[in-house]
Amino acid sequence: MKKVFSLALLALTVFFSIPAHADEPLKIGVKAGLNVSDFHFSSEVFDKSNQIGWFIGPTVKFTLPIVGLGMDASVLYDYRSAKLNYATVEQTVKQQQLSIPVNLRYSIGLGGTANIFFFGGPQIAFNVGDKDYQWNKSSNYALKNSNFSVNLGFGVTALRHLQVSANYNIACGNTADVTWKTATDAATSIFHKKSSRNSSWQLGIAYFF
Repeated sequence: MKKVFSLALLALTVFFSIPAHADEPLKIGVKAGLNVSDFHFSSEVFDKSNQIGWFIGPTVKFTLPIVGLGMDASVLYDYRSAKLNYATVEQTVKQQQLSIPVNLRYSIGLGGTANIFFFGGPQIAFNVGDKDYQWNKSSNYALKNSNFSVNLGFGVTALRHLQVSANYNIACGNTADVTWKTATDAATSIFHKKSSRNSSWQLGIAYFF
C-alpha cells in the first residue's frame, strides 16, 4: 500500500512540475465519473450482473506547441463491482484500484470557449482493495496486483472550465485468475485455471480551475 501511494505522489509531482506558459497553458482540476464494466472470461464459468462503478481524483491537462494537440493525466480512485454466480453461490466482487491514465488529445475549436476533442493513451492501475474471493474449498477468484489498459474516447470542453468525456477502457492483460477443481478430478486434486479481463465503458466529467 505504501509503495502504491508513493508512486501516485511521484506521478502528481511530475504532472504539476510541468511549466505553464501563455502559449502552453497548464490547467489543474478534478475528475469524476461512472464505470460500466465488461467482464470477459476465457470459459463460461460465471454468470454476471450489476457491473457498476465510479472513479474520482485530481487531473491536469496542458497544450502542446502544435496546434490542436495536448495531453492530460490523472490519478484516480477507481471502484468497480459485479455480482458473480458460480455453482449456485453468488458473491459481489469489488475491484478497487489507483489508476493513472495518460492521454494524448486532439482538439477542434468550436469558437473561443468550446471545443470537441479525441483522446487515447495508456493506463496503469494498482489494486488497493481485496484481492482474493473464495467461493468454496475448490474455487477461487484472485485479482491481479496491477493492470495495464488503454483508453480511447472523445469529449467536449465548454466555457473553458467544464469537460465531459466518454471512453472505452480496454484491458490489455488478465485482470484476474479463476481457479477451480472439477468433480471428476476431485480425487486427484487437479486444479484448472482460467483468466478474466475487466474492460469498462466510462463517462466522466471534469472541472478545471
